[in-house]
Amino acid sequence: MSNKNSSILLIDDDAEIRYSLDRVLTQEGHNVVAADSGEQGIQTAKELNPSLIFLDNRMGGISGIETLQHLRTAAPDSLVILMTAYGTTQTAIEAMKHGAFDYVLKPFNLVKLKELVAKALKASRDSTGSDESYEHLLNTADYAEGIVGSGEKMQEVLKKVGQVAASEATVMVTGESGTGKELIARCIHRHSHRSDSAFHAVNCAAIPENLIESELFGHEKGSFTGATDAKAGQFELCHGGTLFLDEIGDMQLPTQTKILRAIQEGEIQRVGATKVKKVDVRLLAATHKNLEVMVKDKTFREDLYYRLNVVRIETPPLRDRMEDLPELIDFMLQRLHKKHATGTTEISKDAVDTLRKYNWPGNVRELENILHSASVVSKGKRILLKDLPDTFTPTEETATSKLEQSISVNRPEEKPASENMQNRGKASPSEEKVGHFGTSHTAVDDHASLETPPSSISLKESYDIAYAHSRKLADSNLLELVEKEMIQRTLSECGGNQVKASALLGITRATLRKRIDAYSIRY
Repeated sequence: MSNKNSSILLIDDDAEIRYSLDRVLTQEGHNVVAADSGEQGIQTAKELNPSLIFLDNRMGGISGIETLQHLRTAAPDSLVILMTAYGTTQTAIEAMKHGAFDYVLKPFNLVKLKELVAKALKASRDSTGSDESYEHLLNTADYAEGIVGSGEKMQEVLKKVGQVAASEATVMVTGESGTGKELIARCIHRHSHRSDSAFHAVNCAAIPENLIESELFGHEKGSFTGATDAKAGQFELCHGGTLFLDEIGDMQLPTQTKILRAIQEGEIQRVGATKVKKVDVRLLAATHKNLEVMVKDKTFREDLYYRLNVVRIETPPLRDRMEDLPELIDFMLQRLHKKHATGTTEISKDAVDTLRKYNWPGNVRELENILHSASVVSKGKRILLKDLPDTFTPTEETATSKLEQSISVNRPEEKPASENMQNRGKASPSEEKVGHFGTSHTAVDDHASLETPPSSISLKESYDIAYAHSRKLADSNLLELVEKEMIQRTLSECGGNQVKASALLGITRATLRKRIDAYSIRY
């Protein structure tokens, strides 16, 4: 079905943005009208009732979010796409909470923009719209709790949070351990109509099976050994609020049956009680396990799975959102500084580059532990590469040992003396162009009088192996250590003759002298 001749309203105080969007959308065949302020946009929307509205978030006068709230009444059938140059947590949740269809980041990706317009216009034709409004605005509590990330994957998560927060739908949060599933659950509660009521989190994997029923549903006095008093369970304590069941995949089948009844009937029964109690609880659940497989294996109830999995939010692993790493690091260092009075608030570029190359099996939780460790051992306000755990920064002894092993394992076969004599003074094509240390040169000095080195070790191959080790370990300091080691070896092989050593290393004598001075090499 064609989207041609649809009416689109642009609300932006930037004339260049209005011109650019007008041109792109008009070329696509749409009827475009522009407004340069939120106030004008609201009035135009009332008169035009457009199919789609592009709305800038930051404008003079009333803001984009305020304009969006007014548009829900002024043009309830219009879909709104918020435009922003700042893809923050606040932007994502506020936009979706207040009824935006989506939001886009500036500068625009034209291909994605056109796809989004087509998607929005189709939704506009298929929907009658909604005039539902929301009371609660986002505050900084989400950031304070640790929901950090302006990258695409995290923004998709936050969009879903905004979409489901005001509903009563049960939400299943999935993802690897340490990805922040409980933070997302708390965020949903904070932006729901239940935010003034209780939020309780229960880790189903941490409670013994013989106690979890009592923990969730409560018990009467004398109902079992040790039950000296009656106790309300988590469902009762969360009446009117939100109950978050973490690691629900670890719950045994008998307890799953009672959870299902609580969801279906809205009632629970304490252990040892004869009467049931009505409860009004919104249930959120999380797991790192594959519940679909568990359903097939009959270890998780299929009917409970469908009850819990009404809306699903997948938290991405840290390795898939490396664009958020600097922001996460900065947030965590500031929080550690306030909470533990650490003097460290910054991190060096090479340390960040090294952290980027790590696989992060423990995700965000592991990142915070590593930063805490590094901030404790750091001697200043900045974490350096050497402050990271040994996983990231092998010691000099370890590095040298790896180098020795590589040279030993990869030692080339000794060549006959006659072959060495025939190859004397010749350089490989790669050596003739660029030396191992990056200097363009001719591998052998004109005045060099080379003799067969006293050892059969190929220094070129040894350096290549060592260089590969340093690249694999993502450690620039290790590469310097390798250079120093190879220069010392070569000088020793050549009896201190710098001309011979520079030729064997594939660098000029001047470069060799600079390295000797820089590394304070004694031979």
